[in-house]
Amino acid sequence: MAEIQYIRNFCIIAHIDHGKSTLADRLIQKGHLVEDRDFQDQILDNMDIERERGITIKSQAVTIPYTAADGHEYELNLVDTPGHVDFTYEVSRAINSCEGALLLVDATQGVQAQTLSNMYLALEHNLEIVPVINKIDMQAADINMARKQIDKDLGLDSSEALLVSARTGQGVDELFEAIVKRFPPPAGKVDAPLRALIFDCHYDPYRGVVVHVRLFDGTLKKGMKIRFMYNGTEYDVETVGVFKLALVETEELKAGDVGYFIAGVRTVSDVRVGDTVTGAENPCEKALPGFREIKPVVFSSIYPVDSNDYEELKTSIEKLKLNDASLVYEKDSSAALGFGFRCGFLGLLHLEVIQERLEREFDQSVIFTAPSVKYKVYVRNGPTAEEIMVDNPADYPGDGRVESADEPYIRASIITPTTFVGNIMTLCNEKRGVQTNMTYLDEKRVELVYNMPLAEVLFDFYDRLKSISRGYASFDYDITEYKKTDLVKLDILLNGKAVDALSQLVFRDNAQARARMVCERLQEEIPRQQFKIPIQGAIGSQVIARETVNALRKDVLAKCYGGDISRKRKLLEKQKEGKKRMKMVGDVELPQSAFLAVLKSKDE
Repeated sequence: MAEIQYIRNFCIIAHIDHGKSTLADRLIQKGHLVEDRDFQDQILDNMDIERERGITIKSQAVTIPYTAADGHEYELNLVDTPGHVDFTYEVSRAINSCEGALLLVDATQGVQAQTLSNMYLALEHNLEIVPVINKIDMQAADINMARKQIDKDLGLDSSEALLVSARTGQGVDELFEAIVKRFPPPAGKVDAPLRALIFDCHYDPYRGVVVHVRLFDGTLKKGMKIRFMYNGTEYDVETVGVFKLALVETEELKAGDVGYFIAGVRTVSDVRVGDTVTGAENPCEKALPGFREIKPVVFSSIYPVDSNDYEELKTSIEKLKLNDASLVYEKDSSAALGFGFRCGFLGLLHLEVIQERLEREFDQSVIFTAPSVKYKVYVRNGPTAEEIMVDNPADYPGDGRVESADEPYIRASIITPTTFVGNIMTLCNEKRGVQTNMTYLDEKRVELVYNMPLAEVLFDFYDRLKSISRGYASFDYDITEYKKTDLVKLDILLNGKAVDALSQLVFRDNAQARARMVCERLQEEIPRQQFKIPIQGAIGSQVIARETVNALRKDVLAKCYGGDISRKRKLLEKQKEGKKRMKMVGDVELPQSAFLAVLKSKDE
């Protein structure tokens, strides 16, 4: 292992799709960690979904050896970070493991929403920031524009910005030298008690949990007894090592190093990202700052398409939980869909990723109910009001006991070209957003800041934002507070019976539009029966929307050639009576496509 002055710990931060994973590929290739014949793009992204979508979901780390111009052998620890807003906490822990950050700006798109928010995260942790302008080989690249934005929007010195093309490798050698010269070595004492930050972990089916750590003080060796400071559990270290794409065992890890250890931990949920690891015999005085519990913000129920697959789904979710500690779930049941699970997610992207992983990796056919957020509901309980947290419409108290409700609000930051400002403002106002700031970043771009309810972002907000801005607007948010709202439970009735899986908690003014949309979708999906099927949206006993699936009817008048009208009327009345009787005993089966149709956005 290298001496502490020859170690550099750094991360790459950027907005989605600014070339972070491609730049990591070039650094790994230059460090000769992988043979050219074995190389593949996005080498640190090991999930199929990450490759297809071009996003990083799980952060990775890699140790790159580099011989600098001064002749010394350096050890460069790259901690790769996810770029999406759902995984901000993972990004903050990864940033906390570093002394420097390469801030990537796309020469064709300039500074965007998450470029700013990730830079502020890096500044909070006192990182040395080196701006890097990427994609300089593209025809649409505008390097002068990118430099101006680095000066004006980020407040960094653009004359120090490095020009690279991650795709072609141009400028990567200069980048290596800048990492060595401009990032400081880690500070830490090898002889102090062990203090290490957990910034990630993953599950190995043969060896248990592999814990990713950055050592701030002390030494971590094989056979040592360690303690997790959050829950006080103790383990014996079986293996320590570093990341060189594969896990490479070493004798020990010292202060300043980034590496991993395996200690017979069986589930990922026992390991908390952001927790501090210390020695059991000689513990450090206090834990590293910044740890917090990861709390889900979006909730949805998962049901198997075939109720016989429930046990398989249960096993699949348990296996997924081993790899993703931020997934929260509990058992749930529905009269319409049978047994399933109520799950909590970090955001909508996290929900989509879990859905795709269940379908691909575990071959599960699943139905997700409409996503919901967690509301604070105040229920009358004698003279006082009792506060309960509700994220499932089934748990919403009925019979007029609800006194008031609060919903979570977000601070949304949208950076957009000026030509789309009007349309985006209309969209945000429609979603009950209140504008708090509007800043012209330059002649062509504006930053809009809105306070808006999180629940409004769950339904087709992101898709519509991208379509009205032709993909140019960038969006970032953080949850700020709870505010009063007029909340109602919208029930969907089919043939007079409520379908619990289609119930939703909605803002009262939006209830009618939402009910009408659901009724129209169901009307298209439900097959016709021998009797009329009313589809109704209701708040309590008040029906606010209705559609009807017409009955299949036999032409009972076909055999009447002319003749008396009373004969025809008699036949029609007889048919009507039969339909009425059938409606009373008839049961309407909801096809699976109906549930999926209700959850899709307007434009699909």
